[in-house]
Amino acid sequence: MNSGGPATVSRASLYLQTQIKGGETTGSRITMKKYDKIYKSACRMCHGGCGVLVMVKDGKVVQVKGDPDSPLNRGKLCIKGLSSIEHLYHPDRLNFPLKRAGKRGEGKWQRISWDEAYSHIIQQIERIRDETGVESIAIAQGTGRHHSRHVVRFANALGTPNWYEPGTAQCFIPRIIAGMAGYGGLPICDYYSETNPACALVWGRNPTIAGSDGEPQFRIQDAIKKGTRLIVVDPRKTELAAKAEIWLQIRPGTDDALALSMLNVIINENLYDKAFVEKWTVGFDALKERVQQYSPQWAEPITWIPADQIVEAARLYAQIRPSVLEWGCALEHTPNCLQTVRAVSLLPGITGNIDIPGGMMMGMDIMPGAPNLFEHLPESAKSKRLGADQFKALGGKEAVHPSAHIPTVMQAMRTGEPYPVNALLAFGNNSLVSCADSRLVYESLMNLEFFLVMDLYMTPTAELADLVLPAASWLELDELFGVPYVAPFAVLAQQKIVREYERCSDEEVFIELARRLKLDVGTKSLEEIFKQQLEETEKLYPEFKGITVDEIRKKGSISVPIQYKKYETLGFQTESGKVELSSSYMEKLGYDPLPYYSEPPESPLSQPETTEQFPLILTTGGRAKYFFCSEYLQVPSLRKKHPDPLVEIHPLTAAEHHISDGDWVSIETRRGRIQQKANVTEGIAPKVINVQYGWWYPEDKTPEHGIWKSNANVLTAITPPYDPAMGTYQLRALLCRIKKADSIDG
Repeated sequence: MNSGGPATVSRASLYLQTQIKGGETTGSRITMKKYDKIYKSACRMCHGGCGVLVMVKDGKVVQVKGDPDSPLNRGKLCIKGLSSIEHLYHPDRLNFPLKRAGKRGEGKWQRISWDEAYSHIIQQIERIRDETGVESIAIAQGTGRHHSRHVVRFANALGTPNWYEPGTAQCFIPRIIAGMAGYGGLPICDYYSETNPACALVWGRNPTIAGSDGEPQFRIQDAIKKGTRLIVVDPRKTELAAKAEIWLQIRPGTDDALALSMLNVIINENLYDKAFVEKWTVGFDALKERVQQYSPQWAEPITWIPADQIVEAARLYAQIRPSVLEWGCALEHTPNCLQTVRAVSLLPGITGNIDIPGGMMMGMDIMPGAPNLFEHLPESAKSKRLGADQFKALGGKEAVHPSAHIPTVMQAMRTGEPYPVNALLAFGNNSLVSCADSRLVYESLMNLEFFLVMDLYMTPTAELADLVLPAASWLELDELFGVPYVAPFAVLAQQKIVREYERCSDEEVFIELARRLKLDVGTKSLEEIFKQQLEETEKLYPEFKGITVDEIRKKGSISVPIQYKKYETLGFQTESGKVELSSSYMEKLGYDPLPYYSEPPESPLSQPETTEQFPLILTTGGRAKYFFCSEYLQVPSLRKKHPDPLVEIHPLTAAEHHISDGDWVSIETRRGRIQQKANVTEGIAPKVINVQYGWWYPEDKTPEHGIWKSNANVLTAITPPYDPAMGTYQLRALLCRIKKADSIDG
């Protein structure tokens, strides 16, 4: 008992109070370390948004720690987050606007003022808009961060339909569309209730490394410690695959076959949730009929997974409830992308794991993103979006997140067909690394009349630009965003704590350009945009009436309790009001409303003649926890942990090619050749190799920065066939060959 004493406070509160008074707790010990101020913010070293405490002394950030009060990460922080200060003060950061002073790609630059930069951009935009139309100006962005919605906002304000980012067809957006088509929203894993998931199906994702979209990697690790049983689908023996009760070592590119065969087992063995299916789904009979052709015995030779193992996994997933589905972009890297994610997405629906504690929860819609101004884009412009007429789920009138088709945009840059794209404004987009077939991308970029890049560092892509702008990193800008992405129950405040040199946030650049161009929209300040977002929060949640951005900044975040089974009163936000196993949305667009199997276009089965020259299967999604896509290769503490790109090779395959662990290996496809260092491991099938994605060499001070040496996208395909609905090209399950390399070269 603590009768008459001070009120009891949480350990997290004690921690924060101690920090504010100038102390730092280490267990029960307090060491004195004074700070001028401590900020609550949200780390964006990836696009996850873990809550952090940022300590400032003499105007400098001196420490970044996980915030124990964060509703997401609860005080934990990954190694990337812990390296934020190195990133902030890195000597290679871009600090001033630069204008090309030599030939494109020659690496000669002249420092200019921001006013000169803006004047040059405006001049080029107005010239090209007048000469060939605003649609000939394309706008690109990289992986989702603070500026994601603002890039789309600026494109719509400017009037061009041709904005894009690699993820729209290749990463996450297809899963969002599958969620919208089936459930009227994206279901996400519920690690937030008192009910721990009994089972986790981890498919094409390595969540112990990637904690993106406001779903930190710590959550699944905590769930496993509490007893969550694991099924992992992956060609590689990842950290989770090693812990899994069932590891399905799939042939790359055949995920649709596996998902359909699991549906076959669950339906035919009556393991589905009959009550939920009868009351809350439509299209069950059609789905049942469709999956009859996809038995585990049919799937075995295609997927390389024994039929009895498929049955075992399907039974475990269906019978152990509640279950979550951790799925990743591996599902979105072949030209049957949308139907693949559709097939996988139906597993939670037929087993009744939707919007229940410890299952797949639907979001609370606590706050929308920044208004994207889509309604201001003229219909005449929408009809000109490159690829929209063919890939309707990607860019058509009914698209959930309409964007241009990257291969078609690149074609327009090179050939002027179907009309010319003469300018590209790229924000945080290292196209030579992030888009398929890097040499074709290079040819496309070199043909531009005007190329603007805004980024954190001088990348190989930025070296091809006419103008390079210095981007602010996460500690240098303000943002308000809902998490998890698409299904938010919390609002996080990211704070501009410092601002070095003449760096600027992408959002501020968009606003200034809109004002100087005298556009009708897109000119509101960031504070006005934040206020507009919070007005929507107030409408849904009156308890937040009058809340300000400053209040959220002080708290670090606001959140609402998660309500489950919302469909019982609201229904599902689909046309039928139910889970659509057969999708009316897909049917409306003219596509098959039911998922189906399609063999990857370049594979041992579809191209046996190519297999004679390129006998191995290439998968390209491998990442290291120290980097995020192509970022942070120049951060010393991270690069020291992982100095070289690694290619995973089975010992039998390595021996056949006289390769030892640590040797440099040449990997070649029909598109090109790269080298990576051998990681000889039994955790990959003998016929498969895995190369790491995102590699270039910042330490190489030539303008190319080693872009051709180890970049996985030198090997990939941007050519057709594409996914009929999304326009997705083939990034993995390609054919390759390997040999020992005497030394690394370009």
